[in-house]
Amino acid sequence: MLHIAAQKRQLKKDQEQIEKTALIRQEFTANVSHELKTPLHAISGYAELLENGMVREEDIKPFAGRIRGESSRMIRLVEDIIDLTKLDNGDAEMKREDCDLYRIAENAVDSLESRASAANVSIAIDGEDAPIKAVPQVIYSIVYNLCDNAIKYNHSGGSVALGIHQTEHNTVLTVKDTGIGIPEESRERIFERFYRIDKSRSKEVGGTGLGLSIVKHGVLIHNGKIEVNSEPGKGTEFVVTIPNEQEVIK
Repeated sequence: MLHIAAQKRQLKKDQEQIEKTALIRQEFTANVSHELKTPLHAISGYAELLENGMVREEDIKPFAGRIRGESSRMIRLVEDIIDLTKLDNGDAEMKREDCDLYRIAENAVDSLESRASAANVSIAIDGEDAPIKAVPQVIYSIVYNLCDNAIKYNHSGGSVALGIHQTEHNTVLTVKDTGIGIPEESRERIFERFYRIDKSRSKEVGGTGLGLSIVKHGVLIHNGKIEVNSEPGKGTEFVVTIPNEQEVIK
């Protein structure tokens, strides 16, 4: 009898998990559809005006710029969705290998230098070689997304500081900015898909609402943890801790 009762409890638990997963996927699909419709409608509207000759010649270039901007937003969104899906599925290509978090972070900073310069935000990295067993492209995505957000939600004249150090068992990455900060009531939700603290600011800077969700998933598949320290108006610090040794993904 006890064995049968335990089986029933497990079946109920499994069913609840299946229903929860289905609901998450349904909500994700609905959000993706909404997020894609907005730039698509904008592109379609601008193109229709151009096609029908309803745009003054001096406005053609700005209209083309808006179409390019909305197209870029769609591309970023699709790329983030692909990255998130791979993390959800434990993509077969995600093999652990020997790499150096400091070198990966240097590459991410190099890729963001021009964006930081355009936003009048300085970005610097400090630390030491940090060899770990990890999935290099996922580690790069973690660093890139954290730094990209730190630039986007910063002030002109602000700064982003990366720190990397290693202990006997863990590698620690910190990304600290002087930006707008995160309200306390939002700190538990910022890793949710498509959650935005300031929707108008996010749209203005080209955010997809998926960056921190990608970061959280990337940290979790490395058996790590991420902490957030923030003060509105003064900045935010993310602290990522990843074990140096990792098991190979099956």
